[in-house]
Amino acid sequence: MPREKCFCQLRNNCPQPESAMSRLLEKPNIAMSIKSTGSQLSSTVATAASTSPSEAEDADTSRTQLAPSETSPASTASPSVNVTPMRHKIDQVVISLVSGAAAGALAKTVIAPLDRTKINFQIRNDIPFSFRASLRYLQNTYANEGVLALWRGNSATMARIVPYAAIQFTAHEQWRRILHVDKDGSNTKGRRFLAGSLAGITSQSLTYPLDLARARMAVTDRYTGYRTLRQVFTKIWVEEGPRTLFRGYWATVLGVIPYAGTSFFTYETLKREYYEMVGSSKPNTLVSLSFGAAAGAAGQTASYPLDIVRRRMQTMRVNTASGDRYPTILETLAKIYREEGIKNGFYKGLSMNWIKGPIAVGISFSTYDMIKAWLTDLSHLRRGGIEK
Repeated sequence: MPREKCFCQLRNNCPQPESAMSRLLEKPNIAMSIKSTGSQLSSTVATAASTSPSEAEDADTSRTQLAPSETSPASTASPSVNVTPMRHKIDQVVISLVSGAAAGALAKTVIAPLDRTKINFQIRNDIPFSFRASLRYLQNTYANEGVLALWRGNSATMARIVPYAAIQFTAHEQWRRILHVDKDGSNTKGRRFLAGSLAGITSQSLTYPLDLARARMAVTDRYTGYRTLRQVFTKIWVEEGPRTLFRGYWATVLGVIPYAGTSFFTYETLKREYYEMVGSSKPNTLVSLSFGAAAGAAGQTASYPLDIVRRRMQTMRVNTASGDRYPTILETLAKIYREEGIKNGFYKGLSMNWIKGPIAVGISFSTYDMIKAWLTDLSHLRRGGIEK
């Protein structure tokens, strides 16, 4: 029949499935073009169904590896990549500033009456120091001026100690990073001392006029001396000249090198030894207080003679008990040695410093570590909440 004949011819002319598949495999370029373009849905499905699992994994891997390069311009421009490290550094500086300010303010407020007593004996050469004399001074101050007079000059102390302690602790962190102190587990004792000294010089240089104002208020009363911190600066500027605001600066810098260097060195060394013995890098509050007390005692003893010199130079015009003049460091050292000797001159009131110094430094170091750890944890929690 014609219809059957036509059907047979058509069937004979059509390619068999095996021959068609073989021709397709012989021309891989055609197969790849069909797979890559994906223009026809049937061809894509057939290719995916015929692909082995290993080939599918390779394709997924290639797409995964290609994704970063495709999105690299956007990710590079994203602030989360570049800003996060900088923001982390800024957070660390802010945490150090706040922790140092709080630590210094608390420590100085606690020992303010003892500090005022010490300064009054430091600047006078007519009264020898003793614990009985210091207690008598505290009693007379309380009887004549009231209990708040024991903290006279503390406002000037706070105006100085808040920026001073904030700058000192923050500068110490930065100097440690710059000098690579104890980096990678090394024991760099010299750099540890140098970092503390440079931190002390940095903070003292930026806040020295406030230290002079505090000394002036501590050795005068509210009736014959200065009533406010502003009045201190005004009277000094008008009556003595602006250069007076930095009188005794070099004695202070020379004194802060052994003081800050020894204090930070002792505290960091004790913490390192504690870590090697116990295995904990964060000692508890009592241990931290004891380490700070030892650091304060060592630092005060190392720098005390220059502390006497700077107090004499700072209060030269307002020390009514003596008309002596202390124009330079060398002349002041020679005059104190000639008239008062080493023990009663250069180390006058040191026993009082051995009481107040360890208390102040111990509170300062332990409070700094505690507040810094608390603020760091709070910062991590806040950052984690934002990311979520």
